[in-house]
Amino acid sequence: MNAEIIAVGSELLLGQIVNTNARFLSQQLAGLGINVYFHTVVGDNPDRLKSAIELAENRAEVIIFTGGLGPTKDDLTKETIARHLGKELVIDETALASIELFFKRTNRVMTENNRKQALVLAGSHILPNNHGMAPGMVLEFGSHTYMLLPGPPKEMEPMFLQFGVQALSKVNKSNEKIVSRVLRFFGIGEAALETEVIDLIDAQSNPTIAPLAGDGEVTLRLTANHADENTAQSMLDELEKTINQRVGVFLYGYDDTSLLKEVMKNLKERKLTITAAESLTGGLFQQELTTISGASSVFYGGVVCYSNKVKQQLLQVQEETLKTYGAVSEQCACELAENASKLFNTDIGISFTGVAGPEELEGKPVGTVFIGIAVKGRPTTVEKITLGGTREANRNRAVKFGCYFLLRIIKESQNAN
Repeated sequence: MNAEIIAVGSELLLGQIVNTNARFLSQQLAGLGINVYFHTVVGDNPDRLKSAIELAENRAEVIIFTGGLGPTKDDLTKETIARHLGKELVIDETALASIELFFKRTNRVMTENNRKQALVLAGSHILPNNHGMAPGMVLEFGSHTYMLLPGPPKEMEPMFLQFGVQALSKVNKSNEKIVSRVLRFFGIGEAALETEVIDLIDAQSNPTIAPLAGDGEVTLRLTANHADENTAQSMLDELEKTINQRVGVFLYGYDDTSLLKEVMKNLKERKLTITAAESLTGGLFQQELTTISGASSVFYGGVVCYSNKVKQQLLQVQEETLKTYGAVSEQCACELAENASKLFNTDIGISFTGVAGPEELEGKPVGTVFIGIAVKGRPTTVEKITLGGTREANRNRAVKFGCYFLLRIIKESQNAN
């Protein structure tokens, strides 16, 4: 079966909110074996919405709407669909009672237009809203299935999971499942990665391979179709094995993970502690790390050492080092990482020093970065990288590279033991 998702709301077109509903629904529909080939966004205009419905009917059996079920005049999704299909709108008494109870419980006056939220398409299957007021609904009419869901994700997502999935499973005549896996790579560019697997991409049928680049890293989305989910997973395993033989050295994780999440997971699993000395990144590594729950179990604290004075006085970087090699140097990065680890008595110390831009520093070009990593029981390593971009981009990418090098060293240490 093919589906199209139509998000209704002028605020989406104006960029006031992001259409996260389409992403969520696409992921869920894939698990049900329903293909999504089109996402449509349309404003609060009945004529344009009608045109969008007609277009969707020509290319999909299932049409899912999000938004436009509220009490105000510009909430017009079900009214437009009712006119298009020649269906009446009727009050769903259960929904109305739930809305009235909400206003009573919250000590608020219910205005007449709130009754509008209890209107549903005659003959439709009602999807209760346990996190809001307007119910959803599913209507099978002719050769199409129309599903109407509320716009707020906090209402739409639980409604779909609790009631929508079951409703669509009854409609879907296919037993085939669509199983996806995202491989996440860092340290290799999109073009280089594609070159390594281009023959697999050209020959793809089932499973398929979809490359995607973004935010300094590259992903490959592998998708397999099969009636048996275990078989589909095995198909993905075989394809991933082939890919890893070529570019596995750059693979760091799967699906919705991130470099920072992987760093945190590995530190926790191995009961390792870490500190940071940041010049170039100004505390960005520490900020990002502490956004993850449970960071206090591995991260004790760190130092933002933007000035040479702080590098010397707090982190004991030798004056001779700064005079001879400069703050932007392998030698300085090494001392920062080692001395930070000693200062906080941690297993690992990481340091960032470099030239973020827009002007060169100490005769070194913008984008020159040194990342030091000191691990107890191992020689300290310093990685030099050269970045190109804005000041902000250089700082962000330096943190990502720091996480990438950390992961590699942590895993090497584990294998050595």
